[in-house]
Amino acid sequence: MNTEKSVALEICVTCMYCVTPMFTNHLISHSSALYYPMSLCAYVFSPTPYLPSLKISYKQRTLFKNSMKLICPIITLFLFSACTKPAGNSETTASDTSHYPSEIIDFTAYEKNPVFSGTGANTWDSVIRERGFILREAGLYHLWYTGYRDINKEKHLGYATSPDGLAWTRYKGNPIFDSGWVEDMSVVKSDSLYYMFAEGKDDIAHLLTSADRIHWKEQGPLDIRQVNGEPISKGAYGTPAVWLEDGVWYLFYERDDLGIWLATSTDHTLWTNQQDEPVITMGPEVYDQYGLAMDQIIKYKGKYYGYYHATEYKDWHDWTSCVAISDDLKHWKKYPKNPIQRENKSSPILVHDGEQYRLYTMHPEVRVHFPLKRKE
Repeated sequence: MNTEKSVALEICVTCMYCVTPMFTNHLISHSSALYYPMSLCAYVFSPTPYLPSLKISYKQRTLFKNSMKLICPIITLFLFSACTKPAGNSETTASDTSHYPSEIIDFTAYEKNPVFSGTGANTWDSVIRERGFILREAGLYHLWYTGYRDINKEKHLGYATSPDGLAWTRYKGNPIFDSGWVEDMSVVKSDSLYYMFAEGKDDIAHLLTSADRIHWKEQGPLDIRQVNGEPISKGAYGTPAVWLEDGVWYLFYERDDLGIWLATSTDHTLWTNQQDEPVITMGPEVYDQYGLAMDQIIKYKGKYYGYYHATEYKDWHDWTSCVAISDDLKHWKKYPKNPIQRENKSSPILVHDGEQYRLYTMHPEVRVHFPLKRKE
C-alpha cells in the first residue's frame, strides 16, 4: 500500500465519515453545510484529489490528519445531537407521559353515539361541520354549531341545549345568526358577556358578542399584528381558539392549517403575535404532517393542555384528535401517544360535567367520550 493510501485509510478509521454511508446520508439530509468538512477530508486524504488544481503537501495532510484525531470525537457528538433533535417548537419526548393524566387523555366512546348531528332533511342544518363549542353553566349544556345545505354556500350558526350533554334540543328560532358566515367557533364568557371567536368567509377569524347566548352582534374581523406591529400577511387566519387568564387574551389560530400561531391581547381588539412562526408546527410526526389547528385550551394541575385536530393525509380526507402540553402557552410538547382519537373523530372539546371531564369530538358529528376510569 502506498503512503497516500495508508494515510487515507488511517483517517477513515479515525473519523468514520467516509465509510459510513448511512450516517453520511443522514447528515446530508439534515445539514448539507456540515457535509463540506467531510468533503475536504476526502480530498486531503484521497490518492486522487477531487480538485487537481489544489496542491496540498504530504506534511500538510499529516498535520490535518492528526488534528482530525483530536476534534472528530467532538464533531461526531455534536452532529448526532444536532441531527436527531426534532424540528420546531413542538418537541416530543417519547418516554415522557407522566404529565398527561389519564382522566384527560384516555377516553372511551359513549355507546349511543352520535349525540347530535345534521338533520339529514331539507333544513338549513341538513349537515353540520367543523368545530362546534359546548359550555356547561348551572347544570345546563349549551351547544353552538355550524349548519348548512350546500358546502359551497354560506354557513350559519345554530344553538341547542341539553340537561345531561347527551340528549339535545335544537332552539326553535334557529339559525340564531344568519347574516354572516360562522364556523369553527370558540366561546369565552367574561363578566356577563359572551365572546364568540369564529371563522368566517375565506377563513378569516372574526368576533361576535352576546349577553344571552342566543342574540349575537358582529364585531368584525380580528386585527392580528406581527411582533413588529405590522399587520400579518394577507391570507387565511382561521379556527380561532381563545384562552383568557389574568386579563390577557390568548388567541391560537391557523393559516391554511399549516401550523398553530399564538397572539395575545388585553382588549380582545388588537392582537400581537408572540412570535411570527407557529408555536406548534406540522410534523415531524406522521399524524400531523399535513395539517393541524387548535380547538381548545384547558388548565389542569398547573399545566396547559391544548387539544387540536390533525391529519396525516395530503388530501385531508381524515382527521384525528391530539393533545399537547405547555407551561407557558408558548412552548409546547406533543403527547407521545397521539392521536387520542382516530377514525375522523376530530375537533376535540373537553367539558367538565361537575365530577370529571368528558371529551366531545365535534366533527363531522357530535360524539361524547367518557374517561376510561369513570367516577361512579
